[in-house]
Amino acid sequence: MERREFLRTTAALGAAVLTFDKLAAAAQAGKLSVESTPDMVAVMGGEPAVMLQRALQEMGGIDKYVKKGQSVVIKPNIGWDKTPNFAANTNPELVGELVKQCLSAGAKKVTVFDHTCDNWQKCYDHSGIEKAVKAAGGTIVPGNDESYYKEVSIPKGVKLKSAKIHQALLDADVWFNVPVLKNHGGAKMSIAMKNYMGVVWDRGVFHSNDLQQSIADICTYTKKPALNIVDSYRCMRKNGPQGKSPSDTSVLKGLIVSPNIVAADTAAIAMFNQVEKMDIAEVGHIALGEKLNLGTQKVDKLNVKRIKI
Repeated sequence: MERREFLRTTAALGAAVLTFDKLAAAAQAGKLSVESTPDMVAVMGGEPAVMLQRALQEMGGIDKYVKKGQSVVIKPNIGWDKTPNFAANTNPELVGELVKQCLSAGAKKVTVFDHTCDNWQKCYDHSGIEKAVKAAGGTIVPGNDESYYKEVSIPKGVKLKSAKIHQALLDADVWFNVPVLKNHGGAKMSIAMKNYMGVVWDRGVFHSNDLQQSIADICTYTKKPALNIVDSYRCMRKNGPQGKSPSDTSVLKGLIVSPNIVAADTAAIAMFNQVEKMDIAEVGHIALGEKLNLGTQKVDKLNVKRIKI
């Protein structure tokens, strides 16, 4: 070994020993931190499938949320007989990719549904979601009949004490809440918390019994979504929840993913404010959800991973 090479090698070894010693000392002192899964991932600038892939990777991978042999439910917005350019429903590419991800993790079955406002067959078809789900290997089921729902207790609800919830969700081992970011005439905004109204049968009770509180109440139901995945690729700025024309929308190319439903909605409103002003105080169910310990509006206090594609 040449002298120069020897010196270079021993110097590297010495540095390695020093580094190891520092790590050992830090660990012994309890000061060594390991990078943890973020509380939220916000992705901008990509196509829906690519952004979801990256977000799930940062959140620990789909295997963290879906285990082999499990039954999975995905609950997107499919409420309106509108094509994707209206942003009234969740982006079909995003839904299809999530179905693929769950099946790749070994899910026994992936079921998609919504209790639609318009004719369910037209909504499923014209939204593009039925086609995307079937192409990905998933199953899409209707939510248009009361027989599909079972009454459950909502013990932590303030106004809402019970609700009829779709049997598919009740039977699932894990579910994902996948709303689109949009304006809403009654609730002011329709995001992750408001998307719960598509898992229940008796929505009229919400509108006649303090809508904002009832939205917060239904989110206290014991079976929480593994992740809230907010589709912000194209958002509806006005005339929600169904929109009058594609001109009511803006392309943001965003995606927000978090298990914290209050934080997800808070971050989504901040994104919405890039194109249309909306005071979060007007979206009363978010603060009411925080009061019910469903999550936090203090996104700045969370570990948020921001990604630009």
